[in-house]
Amino acid sequence: MSERNIRVEPIDRQAVEDQEVEIVERKGIGHPDSISDGVAEAVAGALAREYLDRVGKVLHFNTDESQLVAGEAAPAFGGGEVVDPIYLLIVGRATKHYNGQTIPAETIALRAAREYLESEIPQLTVGEDIVVDVRLGEGSGDLQDVFGEDEVSVPMANDTSFGVGHAPLTETEQIVLESERRLNGEFAEENPYVGTDIKIMGKREGDEIDVTVAAAMIDEHIADLDAYAEAVESVREFVAEVASEHTDRDVNVHVNTADDYEEGSIYLTVTGTSAEQGDDGSVGRGNRANGLITPNRSMSIEATSGKNPVNHIGKIYNLLSTEIAEEVVREVDGIRDLRVRLLSQIGRPIDQPHVADVHVVTEDGVELSDVEAEIEAIVDTELTNVTDITRRVIDGELTTF
Repeated sequence: MSERNIRVEPIDRQAVEDQEVEIVERKGIGHPDSISDGVAEAVAGALAREYLDRVGKVLHFNTDESQLVAGEAAPAFGGGEVVDPIYLLIVGRATKHYNGQTIPAETIALRAAREYLESEIPQLTVGEDIVVDVRLGEGSGDLQDVFGEDEVSVPMANDTSFGVGHAPLTETEQIVLESERRLNGEFAEENPYVGTDIKIMGKREGDEIDVTVAAAMIDEHIADLDAYAEAVESVREFVAEVASEHTDRDVNVHVNTADDYEEGSIYLTVTGTSAEQGDDGSVGRGNRANGLITPNRSMSIEATSGKNPVNHIGKIYNLLSTEIAEEVVREVDGIRDLRVRLLSQIGRPIDQPHVADVHVVTEDGVELSDVEAEIEAIVDTELTNVTDITRRVIDGELTTF
Protein backbone atom coordinates (compact mmCIF):
# COMPACT_ATOMS: atom_id res chain seq x y z
CA MET A 1 0.00 0.00 0.00
CA SER A 2 1.39 3.39 -1.01
CA GLU A 3 2.00 6.07 1.60
CA ARG A 4 0.78 8.63 -0.92
CA ASN A 5 -2.83 9.80 -0.85
CA ILE A 6 -4.06 7.84 -3.87
CA ARG A 7 -7.77 7.26 -4.31
CA VAL A 8 -9.30 4.87 -6.85
CA GLU A 9 -13.08 4.94 -7.21
CA PRO A 10 -15.82 4.32 -9.76
CA ILE A 11 -16.85 7.29 -11.90
CA ASP A 12 -20.44 8.47 -11.66
CA ARG A 13 -21.17 8.62 -15.40
CA GLN A 14 -21.13 6.62 -18.61
CA ALA A 15 -17.90 6.27 -20.52
CA VAL A 16 -17.67 9.21 -22.95
CA GLU A 17 -17.72 6.77 -25.88
CA ASP A 18 -21.15 5.59 -24.73
CA GLN A 19 -22.70 9.01 -24.19
CA GLU A 20 -25.27 10.13 -26.72
CA VAL A 21 -23.56 13.43 -27.64
CA GLU A 22 -19.84 14.15 -27.72
CA ILE A 23 -18.02 17.34 -28.73
CA VAL A 24 -14.26 17.56 -29.43
CA GLU A 25 -12.12 20.42 -30.77
CA ARG A 26 -8.53 20.98 -31.82
CA LYS A 27 -6.86 24.21 -32.87
CA GLY A 28 -4.03 23.56 -35.32
CA ILE A 29 -0.47 24.83 -34.89
CA GLY A 30 -1.14 27.91 -37.02
CA HIS A 31 -4.20 29.04 -35.07
CA PRO A 32 -3.47 32.34 -33.23
CA ASP A 33 -3.90 30.69 -29.82
CA SER A 34 -1.64 27.82 -30.84
CA ILE A 35 0.99 30.21 -32.19
CA SER A 36 1.00 31.86 -28.77
CA ASP A 37 1.26 28.46 -27.06
CA GLY A 38 4.00 27.26 -29.37
CA VAL A 39 6.18 30.34 -29.03
CA ALA A 40 5.69 30.50 -25.26
CA GLU A 41 6.73 26.87 -24.90
CA ALA A 42 9.70 27.27 -27.26
CA VAL A 43 10.91 30.22 -25.20
CA ALA A 44 10.40 28.28 -21.96
CA GLY A 45 12.46 25.38 -23.25
CA ALA A 46 15.23 27.67 -24.47
CA LEU A 47 15.42 29.48 -21.13
CA ALA A 48 15.49 26.22 -19.18
CA ARG A 49 18.32 24.82 -21.31
CA GLU A 50 20.28 28.07 -21.11
CA TYR A 51 19.99 28.17 -17.32
CA LEU A 52 21.20 24.58 -17.11
CA ASP A 53 24.16 25.34 -19.36
CA ARG A 54 25.13 28.49 -17.46
CA VAL A 55 24.43 27.72 -13.80
CA GLY A 56 23.62 24.02 -13.70
CA LYS A 57 19.96 24.31 -12.77
CA VAL A 58 16.71 25.82 -14.03
CA LEU A 59 16.04 29.23 -12.52
CA HIS A 60 12.70 30.91 -12.00
CA PHE A 61 10.81 31.98 -15.14
CA ASN A 62 7.38 31.83 -16.75
CA THR A 63 6.31 32.95 -20.23
CA ASP A 64 2.68 31.80 -20.13
CA GLU A 65 1.11 35.25 -20.53
CA SER A 66 2.25 35.84 -24.12
CA GLN A 67 -0.22 37.54 -26.49
CA LEU A 68 -0.77 37.79 -30.22
CA VAL A 69 -2.40 40.80 -31.88
CA ALA A 70 -3.74 40.12 -35.36
CA GLY A 71 -2.50 41.96 -38.41
CA GLU A 72 -4.16 42.86 -41.71
CA ALA A 73 -3.69 41.23 -45.10
CA ALA A 74 -4.96 41.50 -48.65
CA PRO A 75 -5.08 37.95 -50.07
CA ALA A 76 -5.52 37.42 -53.81
CA PHE A 77 -5.46 34.45 -56.16
CA GLY A 78 -1.84 33.82 -57.10
CA GLY A 79 -0.51 35.80 -54.15
CA GLY A 80 -1.47 38.83 -52.06
CA GLU A 81 0.36 40.71 -49.34
CA VAL A 82 0.42 41.43 -45.63
CA VAL A 83 -0.58 45.06 -45.11
CA ASP A 84 -0.06 45.31 -41.34
CA PRO A 85 2.08 42.67 -39.60
CA ILE A 86 0.97 40.41 -36.78
CA TYR A 87 2.35 41.51 -33.40
CA LEU A 88 3.46 38.88 -30.89
CA LEU A 89 4.41 39.96 -27.37
CA ILE A 90 6.28 37.48 -25.20
CA VAL A 91 5.28 38.33 -21.65
CA GLY A 92 6.40 36.86 -18.36
CA ARG A 93 9.19 36.65 -15.81
CA ALA A 94 12.75 35.44 -16.08
CA THR A 95 15.85 35.42 -13.88
CA LYS A 96 18.36 37.76 -15.50
CA HIS A 97 20.95 37.97 -12.70
CA TYR A 98 22.26 35.06 -10.65
CA ASN A 99 25.39 34.71 -8.50
CA GLY A 100 27.09 37.57 -10.28
CA GLN A 101 26.14 36.37 -13.76
CA THR A 102 24.02 38.36 -16.19
CA ILE A 103 21.78 36.15 -18.31
CA PRO A 104 20.37 37.72 -21.53
CA ALA A 105 16.88 36.26 -21.08
CA GLU A 106 15.17 38.54 -23.59
CA THR A 107 17.72 37.83 -26.30
CA ILE A 108 17.31 34.11 -25.65
CA ALA A 109 13.53 34.51 -25.89
CA LEU A 110 13.64 36.39 -29.19
CA ARG A 111 15.99 33.84 -30.74
CA ALA A 112 13.79 30.94 -29.62
CA ALA A 113 10.64 32.61 -30.95
CA ARG A 114 12.22 33.25 -34.35
CA GLU A 115 13.50 29.69 -34.63
CA TYR A 116 10.12 28.23 -33.69
CA LEU A 117 8.20 30.37 -36.19
CA GLU A 118 10.65 29.65 -39.01
CA SER A 119 10.39 25.94 -38.32
CA GLU A 120 6.67 25.49 -37.61
CA ILE A 121 4.97 28.41 -39.40
CA PRO A 122 7.33 28.95 -42.36
CA GLN A 123 4.81 31.06 -44.28
CA LEU A 124 5.30 33.84 -41.70
CA THR A 125 8.40 35.90 -42.37
CA VAL A 126 9.65 37.14 -39.01
CA GLY A 127 10.20 40.89 -39.07
CA GLU A 128 7.81 41.39 -42.00
CA ASP A 129 4.66 39.30 -41.61
CA ILE A 130 5.05 39.05 -37.85
CA VAL A 131 6.85 41.31 -35.40
CA VAL A 132 8.02 39.69 -32.17
CA ASP A 133 8.57 41.74 -29.02
CA VAL A 134 9.52 40.63 -25.52
CA ARG A 135 8.86 42.01 -22.03
CA LEU A 136 10.24 39.74 -19.33
CA GLY A 137 10.23 41.12 -15.80
CA GLU A 138 12.85 39.95 -13.33
CA GLY A 139 12.13 36.56 -11.75
CA SER A 140 11.30 36.49 -8.06
CA GLY A 141 14.25 35.65 -5.82
CA ASP A 142 11.87 34.21 -3.24
CA LEU A 143 10.72 31.58 -5.70
CA GLN A 144 14.27 30.29 -6.14
CA ASP A 145 13.92 28.58 -2.79
CA VAL A 146 11.20 26.17 -3.88
CA PHE A 147 13.38 24.90 -6.72
CA GLY A 148 15.99 23.53 -4.30
CA GLU A 149 19.75 23.58 -4.63
CA ASP A 150 20.10 19.81 -4.94
CA GLU A 151 19.53 18.55 -8.48
CA VAL A 152 18.16 15.21 -7.28
CA SER A 153 15.75 16.64 -4.72
CA VAL A 154 12.03 16.74 -5.45
CA PRO A 155 10.87 20.35 -5.90
CA MET A 156 8.11 21.90 -3.84
CA ALA A 157 4.85 22.82 -5.56
CA ASN A 158 4.72 26.47 -6.55
CA ASP A 159 0.94 26.67 -6.12
CA THR A 160 -2.14 24.93 -4.81
CA SER A 161 -3.58 23.79 -8.10
CA PHE A 162 -4.56 20.69 -10.03
CA GLY A 163 -4.07 18.83 -13.29
CA VAL A 164 -6.40 16.41 -15.03
CA GLY A 165 -5.96 13.75 -17.70
CA HIS A 166 -7.98 10.99 -19.31
CA ALA A 167 -7.68 7.85 -21.41
CA PRO A 168 -8.32 6.16 -23.71
CA LEU A 169 -9.20 8.62 -26.45
CA THR A 170 -12.60 8.07 -28.01
CA GLU A 171 -12.97 7.50 -31.73
CA THR A 172 -14.08 11.11 -32.19
CA GLU A 173 -11.11 12.41 -30.21
CA GLN A 174 -8.71 10.32 -32.27
CA ILE A 175 -10.24 11.57 -35.53
CA VAL A 176 -10.00 15.23 -34.52
CA LEU A 177 -6.43 14.95 -33.22
CA GLU A 178 -5.06 12.86 -36.09
CA SER A 179 -6.81 14.86 -38.81
CA GLU A 180 -5.13 18.11 -37.83
CA ARG A 181 -1.74 16.55 -37.25
CA ARG A 182 -1.76 14.74 -40.57
CA LEU A 183 -3.16 17.69 -42.52
CA ASN A 184 -0.28 19.75 -41.13
CA GLY A 185 2.10 16.86 -41.78
CA GLU A 186 2.00 14.50 -44.74
CA PHE A 187 -0.86 16.30 -46.51
CA ALA A 188 0.72 19.77 -46.36
CA GLU A 189 4.03 18.39 -47.60
CA GLU A 190 2.36 17.32 -50.83
CA ASN A 191 -0.23 20.11 -50.97
CA PRO A 192 1.37 23.45 -50.06
CA TYR A 193 -1.89 25.36 -50.56
CA VAL A 194 -3.02 24.30 -47.07
CA GLY A 195 -1.97 26.69 -44.32
CA THR A 196 -1.08 25.75 -40.75
CA ASP A 197 -4.24 27.31 -39.29
CA ILE A 198 -6.51 24.27 -39.32
CA LYS A 199 -9.27 24.12 -36.74
CA ILE A 200 -11.28 20.93 -36.39
CA MET A 201 -14.53 20.38 -34.51
CA GLY A 202 -15.94 16.90 -34.02
CA LYS A 203 -19.54 16.24 -33.01
CA ARG A 204 -20.93 12.78 -32.44
CA GLU A 205 -24.63 12.10 -31.99
CA GLY A 206 -25.20 8.43 -31.36
CA ASP A 207 -23.31 6.64 -34.11
CA GLU A 208 -23.04 9.59 -36.53
CA ILE A 209 -19.97 11.80 -36.49
CA ASP A 210 -19.76 15.23 -38.09
CA VAL A 211 -16.28 16.70 -38.57
CA THR A 212 -16.15 20.41 -39.38
CA VAL A 213 -12.81 21.67 -40.70
CA ALA A 214 -11.74 25.30 -41.07
CA ALA A 215 -8.62 25.22 -43.25
CA ALA A 216 -6.83 28.41 -44.22
CA MET A 217 -5.71 28.26 -47.87
CA ILE A 218 -2.53 30.02 -49.04
CA ASP A 219 -3.27 32.33 -51.95
CA GLU A 220 -0.01 31.99 -53.89
CA HIS A 221 -0.82 28.31 -54.47
CA ILE A 222 -4.45 28.93 -55.50
CA ALA A 223 -4.89 30.18 -59.06
CA ASP A 224 -8.65 30.80 -59.08
CA LEU A 225 -11.97 29.84 -57.53
CA ASP A 226 -12.03 26.46 -59.25
CA ALA A 227 -8.61 25.64 -57.82
CA TYR A 228 -9.82 26.72 -54.40
CA ALA A 229 -12.87 24.44 -54.64
CA GLU A 230 -10.60 21.55 -55.64
CA ALA A 231 -8.35 22.24 -52.65
CA VAL A 232 -11.33 22.23 -50.29
CA GLU A 233 -12.52 18.92 -51.71
CA SER A 234 -9.07 17.36 -51.35
CA VAL A 235 -9.05 18.31 -47.67
CA ARG A 236 -12.51 16.81 -47.22
CA GLU A 237 -11.49 13.55 -48.85
CA PHE A 238 -8.31 13.30 -46.80
CA VAL A 239 -10.08 13.85 -43.48
CA ALA A 240 -12.74 11.30 -44.45
CA GLU A 241 -9.97 8.78 -45.11
CA VAL A 242 -8.32 9.53 -41.74
CA ALA A 243 -11.67 9.11 -40.01
CA SER A 244 -12.26 5.73 -41.65
CA GLU A 245 -9.07 4.47 -40.01
CA HIS A 246 -10.51 5.13 -36.54
CA THR A 247 -14.20 4.28 -36.73
CA ASP A 248 -16.86 2.22 -38.43
CA ARG A 249 -19.48 4.83 -37.60
CA ASP A 250 -20.97 7.09 -40.27
CA VAL A 251 -18.77 10.17 -40.72
CA ASN A 252 -19.67 13.41 -42.50
CA VAL A 253 -16.86 15.85 -43.23
CA HIS A 254 -17.51 19.55 -43.87
CA VAL A 255 -14.77 21.99 -44.91
CA ASN A 256 -14.84 25.81 -44.79
CA THR A 257 -18.59 25.96 -44.29
CA ALA A 258 -18.64 29.77 -44.12
CA ASP A 259 -17.55 30.08 -47.76
CA ASP A 260 -19.89 31.84 -50.17
CA TYR A 261 -18.64 31.24 -53.71
CA GLU A 262 -21.22 33.49 -55.33
CA GLU A 263 -20.15 36.40 -53.15
CA GLY A 264 -16.48 35.52 -53.50
CA SER A 265 -16.15 35.11 -49.73
CA ILE A 266 -13.69 32.25 -49.11
CA TYR A 267 -11.03 31.30 -46.56
CA LEU A 268 -8.08 32.58 -48.58
CA THR A 269 -5.00 33.88 -46.76
CA VAL A 270 -1.52 35.17 -47.56
CA THR A 271 0.28 33.37 -44.74
CA GLY A 272 -1.96 30.41 -43.93
CA THR A 273 -3.24 31.76 -40.61
CA SER A 274 -6.22 33.83 -39.53
CA ALA A 275 -3.81 35.81 -37.35
CA GLU A 276 -3.07 37.90 -40.42
CA GLN A 277 -6.61 39.22 -40.49
CA GLY A 278 -8.25 40.11 -37.20
CA ASP A 279 -7.95 36.91 -35.13
CA ASP A 280 -5.98 37.50 -31.91
CA GLY A 281 -4.43 34.81 -29.72
CA SER A 282 -3.37 34.08 -26.14
CA VAL A 283 -1.52 31.32 -24.34
CA GLY A 284 -3.87 28.85 -22.69
CA ARG A 285 -7.01 29.65 -24.68
CA GLY A 286 -6.65 26.69 -26.99
CA ASN A 287 -5.85 23.00 -26.68
CA ARG A 288 -5.30 21.38 -23.31
CA ALA A 289 -2.12 19.45 -22.52
CA ASN A 290 -3.31 16.39 -24.48
CA GLY A 291 -3.83 18.47 -27.64
CA LEU A 292 -7.63 18.59 -27.47
CA ILE A 293 -10.52 20.63 -26.09
CA THR A 294 -13.01 18.14 -24.64
CA PRO A 295 -16.17 19.53 -22.99
CA ASN A 296 -17.39 15.99 -22.24
CA ARG A 297 -14.40 15.57 -19.94
CA SER A 298 -13.06 17.29 -16.84
CA MET A 299 -10.42 19.85 -17.85
CA SER A 300 -8.07 22.27 -16.15
CA ILE A 301 -8.19 25.85 -17.42
CA GLU A 302 -4.49 26.31 -16.60
CA ALA A 303 -2.20 27.28 -19.45
CA THR A 304 0.36 24.47 -19.81
CA SER A 305 2.64 26.12 -22.37
CA GLY A 306 5.30 28.55 -21.18
CA LYS A 307 5.22 27.55 -17.52
CA ASN A 308 8.38 26.55 -15.71
CA PRO A 309 8.80 22.74 -15.93
CA VAL A 310 10.48 22.35 -12.53
CA ASN A 311 7.70 23.01 -10.05
CA HIS A 312 4.79 24.72 -11.83
CA ILE A 313 1.83 22.46 -11.16
CA GLY A 314 -0.19 23.96 -14.03
CA LYS A 315 2.32 22.32 -16.35
CA ILE A 316 3.63 19.27 -14.51
CA TYR A 317 0.37 17.83 -13.18
CA ASN A 318 -1.54 18.31 -16.44
CA LEU A 319 1.17 16.44 -18.33
CA LEU A 320 1.63 13.82 -15.61
CA SER A 321 -2.07 13.10 -15.15
CA THR A 322 -2.38 12.47 -18.88
CA GLU A 323 0.63 10.16 -18.83
CA ILE A 324 -0.74 8.26 -15.83
CA ALA A 325 -4.12 7.78 -17.52
CA GLU A 326 -2.49 6.50 -20.71
CA GLU A 327 -0.16 4.16 -18.81
CA VAL A 328 -2.96 2.67 -16.73
CA VAL A 329 -5.12 1.99 -19.78
CA ARG A 330 -2.13 0.51 -21.60
CA GLU A 331 -1.13 -1.82 -18.74
CA VAL A 332 -4.41 -2.73 -17.02
CA ASP A 333 -7.07 -4.77 -18.81
CA GLY A 334 -10.78 -4.14 -18.39
CA ILE A 335 -10.89 -0.33 -18.27
CA ARG A 336 -13.47 1.43 -20.41
CA ASP A 337 -12.79 5.03 -19.34
CA LEU A 338 -10.42 6.61 -16.85
CA ARG A 339 -9.89 10.09 -15.37
CA VAL A 340 -6.93 11.19 -13.25
CA ARG A 341 -6.95 14.33 -11.10
CA LEU A 342 -3.81 15.44 -9.27
CA LEU A 343 -4.09 18.19 -6.66
CA SER A 344 -1.05 19.95 -5.21
CA GLN A 345 -0.57 21.96 -2.07
CA ILE A 346 1.84 24.87 -2.21
CA GLY A 347 5.17 24.08 -0.56
CA ARG A 348 4.55 20.34 -0.61
CA PRO A 349 6.87 18.03 -2.65
CA ILE A 350 5.41 17.51 -6.10
CA ASP A 351 5.71 13.72 -5.75
CA GLN A 352 3.34 13.94 -2.77
CA PRO A 353 0.09 15.40 -4.15
CA HIS A 354 -2.59 16.50 -1.72
CA VAL A 355 -4.63 13.83 -3.47
CA ALA A 356 -4.25 11.67 -6.57
CA ASP A 357 -7.83 10.85 -7.53
CA VAL A 358 -8.50 8.17 -10.15
CA HIS A 359 -12.03 7.60 -11.46
CA VAL A 360 -12.68 4.44 -13.44
CA VAL A 361 -15.37 3.00 -15.68
CA THR A 362 -14.71 -0.73 -16.01
CA GLU A 363 -15.81 -2.98 -18.84
CA ASP A 364 -18.73 -5.33 -18.35
CA GLY A 365 -17.77 -8.22 -16.13
CA VAL A 366 -14.84 -6.38 -14.49
CA GLU A 367 -15.12 -5.15 -10.91
CA LEU A 368 -13.11 -2.19 -9.69
CA SER A 369 -11.68 -4.39 -6.96
CA ASP A 370 -10.16 -6.57 -9.69
CA VAL A 371 -7.93 -3.75 -10.97
CA GLU A 372 -7.66 -1.28 -8.09
CA ALA A 373 -4.29 -2.50 -6.79
CA GLU A 374 -2.73 -2.42 -10.28
CA ILE A 375 -3.98 1.12 -10.86
CA GLU A 376 -2.68 2.37 -7.52
CA ALA A 377 0.73 0.81 -8.16
CA ILE A 378 1.07 2.58 -11.51
CA VAL A 379 0.03 5.92 -10.04
CA ASP A 380 2.54 5.48 -7.23
CA THR A 381 5.37 4.65 -9.65
CA GLU A 382 4.57 7.60 -11.93
CA LEU A 383 4.56 9.98 -8.95
CA THR A 384 7.88 8.57 -7.75
CA ASN A 385 9.33 9.47 -11.16
CA VAL A 386 7.59 12.84 -11.46
CA THR A 387 10.82 14.74 -12.14
CA ASP A 388 11.14 12.81 -15.42
CA ILE A 389 8.42 15.15 -16.71
CA THR A 390 10.76 18.11 -16.19
CA ARG A 391 13.60 16.49 -18.13
CA ARG A 392 11.37 15.38 -20.99
CA VAL A 393 9.79 18.83 -21.31
CA ILE A 394 13.19 20.52 -21.42
CA ASP A 395 14.39 17.99 -24.00
CA GLY A 396 11.32 18.71 -26.14
CA GLU A 397 9.90 15.19 -25.86
CA LEU A 398 6.46 16.27 -24.62
CA THR A 399 3.96 18.51 -26.36
CA THR A 400 1.89 20.93 -24.30
CA PHE A 401 -0.89 21.78 -26.73
